[in-house]
This record gives sequence, C-alpha cells and structure tokens, in this order.
Amino acid sequence: MTTENGLAWQLAKYRDYHHDHRNVLTHVVGIPLIVLSITTLLAPWQLPLPGTAVPLSLVAAVLAAGWYLSLDLKLGLLMTALLALFVVAGAQIASISTAAWLGGGIAMFVVGWVFQLVGHKFEGRKPAFVDDLRSFLVGPLFLVVEGLFALGLMKGLRREVETR
Repeated sequence: MTTENGLAWQLAKYRDYHHDHRNVLTHVVGIPLIVLSITTLLAPWQLPLPGTAVPLSLVAAVLAAGWYLSLDLKLGLLMTALLALFVVAGAQIASISTAAWLGGGIAMFVVGWVFQLVGHKFEGRKPAFVDDLRSFLVGPLFLVVEGLFALGLMKGLRREVETR
C-alpha cells in the first residue's frame, strides 16, 4: 500500500514535476552539483561534541541518510554510500584553499540551480520544492532510482510509481 510518506508516493509525486526528458537531463547535472556544493560549503563548519567535532556536512548527510533509510533499506544504504562520497569530495575541495571552498562551493550551487531552473523552463512547471520541501531530499533519490530503472532494476517499484 502506498502511503503519503512512502517511497513510491514520494517518487511519483516528484515525477509529476519531471516529465520532459530535457528537464530530467538538466537535473542529472544540477542535483549532483547542488549536493556537492552543500557538502563543500558545510565541510569546514564543525558541530562541537564532547571530545570531538563533527563536520556539518556529515551531520546533514546523516540526517538525509536517516530519511532515505526510513523509506527503503536497500535504497537508503545506496543513498548513504553516495552521500558519504559527496561528504568526502566536499571535504577535499574545502581543504584546498578558502577560494576553492567558498568560490567553488558557491559556483557549484549557482550553476546547479541554473540547470534546475532551465530544466523547469523546458517542463513549463514550477520546481517541486515550491509545493513540498521534501523534494530537496527526493530529487537525489529520484535520479538514483531513475538510473536503476534505466538499468532494468526495481521493476516492481517502477510499476508502482508509474501507476500512481
């Protein structure tokens, strides 16, 4: 059964905003740039904990991973691994220099959003986050799931999303 908070429901709702293949292609570029920009920009900031400090990029990734895991264990584990790669990449960029951290992070963020907005111009529809802030988390998951669908995987989930 599909619930409002369920995986298929979230993906189907997001897909409603992403039918034009040009829009989806712009998201393939834009969403990873935005995620990398966020992990880059948050990397130097630390959450002080007793005896240690944790990068805010890791805190954000753990919170996002928890949400993905609550939707589906296998996809959640895949998203957790991908987020870990983005956290490591963001930390590497941030460690180069202040210019790489700030300039690179802001540039990736702006370019990523330009891609998103151009895609929605093709779509002729506003971005999904205007109606539901959860779409900020659903977007990366949508890309991963669409990639899995393209590989012929997760056929049951695909049917469920398509019949919504």
